[in-house]
Amino acid sequence: MSATTNSEMSNAAEEQGKPAGNSRRVIERLGEIDFDPGALRAKYNEERDKRIRPDGNDQYIEVKGDFAHFVDDPYVEPGFDRAPLTDEIDIVVIGGGFAGLLAGARFREAGLDSFRIIEAGGDFGGTWYWNRYPGAQCDIESYCYLPLLEELNYIPKEKYSYAPEIFEHSKRIAREFRLYDDVCFQTKVTDLSWDEASARWIVSTDRSDRMRARFVVVGTGPMSMPKLPAIKGIDEFQGHTFHTSRWDYRYTGGDHNGKLDRLSDKRVAVIGTGATAIQSIPYLGAHAQHLYVFQRTPSSVDVRGNTPTDMEWAKSLKPGWQQERRKNFNEIVHGKPFEEDLVHDGWTDLYRILADMFREVGDPSLTAEEASQIGEIADFKKMNALRARVDQVVKDPATAEKLKAWYRQFCKRPTFNDEYLPTFNRPNVTLVDTSETAGVQQITRTGVIANGVEYPVDCIVFATGFEIGTSLMRRSGFEIKGMNGISLSDYWADGIKTFHGFWTHGFPNCLVMGPTQKGLSVNFTSILDDQAKHIAYLIKEVKARGRFGQPSLAAETEWVATIRRLVVDNSAFFDACTPSYYNNEGHMAERGGGLTSEAYGKGANAFNALLKQWRDEGALEGIEIY
Repeated sequence: MSATTNSEMSNAAEEQGKPAGNSRRVIERLGEIDFDPGALRAKYNEERDKRIRPDGNDQYIEVKGDFAHFVDDPYVEPGFDRAPLTDEIDIVVIGGGFAGLLAGARFREAGLDSFRIIEAGGDFGGTWYWNRYPGAQCDIESYCYLPLLEELNYIPKEKYSYAPEIFEHSKRIAREFRLYDDVCFQTKVTDLSWDEASARWIVSTDRSDRMRARFVVVGTGPMSMPKLPAIKGIDEFQGHTFHTSRWDYRYTGGDHNGKLDRLSDKRVAVIGTGATAIQSIPYLGAHAQHLYVFQRTPSSVDVRGNTPTDMEWAKSLKPGWQQERRKNFNEIVHGKPFEEDLVHDGWTDLYRILADMFREVGDPSLTAEEASQIGEIADFKKMNALRARVDQVVKDPATAEKLKAWYRQFCKRPTFNDEYLPTFNRPNVTLVDTSETAGVQQITRTGVIANGVEYPVDCIVFATGFEIGTSLMRRSGFEIKGMNGISLSDYWADGIKTFHGFWTHGFPNCLVMGPTQKGLSVNFTSILDDQAKHIAYLIKEVKARGRFGQPSLAAETEWVATIRRLVVDNSAFFDACTPSYYNNEGHMAERGGGLTSEAYGKGANAFNALLKQWRDEGALEGIEIY
C-alpha cells in the first residue's frame, strides 16, 4: 500500500564501512556460516531469469475502454448527478486520499480556507476507500502510519490497523478539518490547463465542470490506478471478474471480516500473490468451494504478530511522540546507523540483524565493499529464516518449495501475515506456479490456462496491484498543460524535471505531491504530511508576494543535477532482483528505472531538514514570483 526505499540495504552496509581492509576477513570475523553464499546467488539468478519478460510494464493493459468497468465504484449508489461548477476558488486539490486529506488539514492550520478537493470516489480515504477486500490491513505499524494521531487525540486499536479503522480515520480527519465543506466526490479531473490571461488553472472534469483555480495541488498518489495483466483472452471469460481494489461483496457475500458465504459453490481463481493477495487469500480459501492461486513469483511472508494497543503505554507518550517515531523509522529503513529502534517491526528487523553482525565483526576499518558483503550475508540469513518458516508451516513439501522466495528481501515488497501459508494446507486450495512460463498463459471462456492445463473456474479475482512504472498522466487520468500549452508529458519526455520535487518551470502554481525527486520512505503517509506542510508554506508565501510563482529554469536544472548526484546506485542490486515494480519489472534502464530511482538520495529526514533550512532563510531562493 505504500512506497519504500527497500534498496537501501546495500547503502545501510556502506554507511558502516570505512577505508582499508580486505574482503577475506569478513567471513573470518563472522565465523561459521551454515550456507554457501555463491550457491544462493546462483539460485537467485536462476529464479530471476525465469520471470523476466521482454514486455516489462507492457505486460499490463490500461484500464479503460472495454476494461473500464474494473474501476467502477461498487460502493456508491448509481445515478448520482449534480450541476456543473464554473466558479473560481483559490486552491483545487486533486485527490481525496491521505495526500489530499493532509493538504487540506495543513491548509486549515495555515489559514488557507479557500480550497476544494476533487475525488473520484464517494468519500475520502483514497487507497483505503477503494481497498476493502477481506483482511485488508496496513503493513506499517499504525502508530507511524495513521497521520495526525496527536492532533486528533486518537490511538489506533492495534499495532497494525485494519482497513475499516483506517477508512474511519480518514473520515475523522475530514470531519475535524471541515474538509466536507467543499468537496466534489464521484468526480474525475479530465484536463488541467493554465490560462495565461487570468493566471488561473482551468480544471475540467467528467461532470462538465470548468472551475478556475489560482493554485492546484495534484495528490492522486502513485498507487491510484489498478492494473490488469494483458493475458490472452482476458476479455473472453464468461464468468465473474473483479479487481481486489473494487471487491465485489455482492458476488462473494460477507464483508471485511470474511464470511464470504456466496462462494461456497464457486471455483475461484486468484491471479497475483503480492501484498493484497497475501491478505485476502486466507478468506477466499476458507469459503470457496475450490481456490486456485496462480503465482508467478512468491512473496516473502514474515510473521505479522499483531497485538492490541497497550493503553498504559499510550498514556505514557509525550508530546511529539509520533514525529519522533516516524523520524526514527525513516532513518533506520534508509540504512543509517541507529542506537534505538522505536518501532521494532518486520521492516526494521533486517537492519537489526545487520547492526548485530557489524558488532560481531567489531572492525571499524571495513571498506564499503566489505560492508556490502556483510549486508548481503545478513540478507541471506533473513531470507533463509523465511524459507524455513514455509517448511515449518506448509505440510506438502512440493507446495512449500513453490512458496519460497528466492531473492533478496527488499527486491519485492515484503509481506507479513500469519494466515496465508496455512491456507495451502487446506484440501480445497491449489497453488498453481507459473514461473516456467512467466505468468498465466491464457484465459478462456470458462477458465484459466497455466502450464498447458486449463483450470475451470466461476470467478477470477485480479490481485495484480496498481500501476507504478507508468507516467503520472496515465495514472492520474488527465494531462497537465502549462504555459504556451506545453504538456507536462512533453516537458518531461527526456526525464522528470522539478524543483524540490514539487513544481516545474512553466507550470506556475502547480504543486505535485508524491515520491518523485523528494525524500522517500516506506512509511508513505509521513512524507505526505511533511509535503503538505511545505506546500502550505509555499502557497502562503506566493500569495503574499505576487500572483503566481514557479521555479526558475536554473533552480530546476540544479535540483535535477542534485538528484542525479546523490542517487544511490543500486542498479546492481536491482538487476539481480526478481521482476517487480521496485525494479521496473526487470527493466531498470527504461522510463527512469524503478520506484527509488528519482528519490533524494540522502533520505526523507535529510530532505525535510533541507526544506526547513530553505524555508527558514525566507528568500524563496530559486522561485520566480510574478
